Amino acid sequence: MTINEGVLWVGGEAYPLRNISHVGQRRLTTDKGAARKKFILRTIGWLIVGGIFVSMAGIVGTVVFLAVEALLIWQLVSALKKPPVYGLVLNTSGTQREAIWSTRQEEIERLIHEITKAIGNPDVAQTIINVEHAVQGDLIQQYGAGSIGKAQHSGVGSIG
Repeated sequence: MTINEGVLWVGGEAYPLRNISHVGQRRLTTDKGAARKKFILRTIGWLIVGGIFVSMAGIVGTVVFLAVEALLIWQLVSALKKPPVYGLVLNTSGTQREAIWSTRQEEIERLIHEITKAIGNPDVAQTIINVEHAVQGDLIQQYGAGSIGKAQHSGVGSIG
C-alpha cells in the first residue's frame, strides 16, 4: 500500500484521499457452531453407512471406516483452528470496499491510523506500508443460513 500525491494505492486500485469518507475495519470468523453441526451430521451419516460397509467388508471395511472418520475429524479441527481475518474498509462517495485483508488486527489498525493521518494532511511525502500477513482471495461464505457463495460487491448496502 502506498500513499503518494494525495492518492492511496492498494495494488492496482487508486483511492483519492479527498474522496475517502470513512476508514474502518471488518472481522470475519469461522462459524464454529455450523462446523460442529456439519461434523455431527456427517459422522452420524457415516456411522450408519460405514457400519453397513464394515459388516460387509470385514477388516478392509474397518480400515476404510476409521480412515473416513479420521478425515471428518481433521476437517472439523482445521475449520475450528482458522484464525479470524481482518479487513480494511474504505468508503468513497457512498461506495464501501474492503481493500486489504490480514490475519493480524494490529496491521489493519495501523493502516487505519496512517490513512486517517494522510486524509488530514494529503500533501505529505510518499508513505509506503507493507502488510506482512495479507490475505488474498474472494469473500466466500459457505457456512450456515448466511451462505452467499462467491461475493463481489461494489455498491451501496450489504451483500447479504
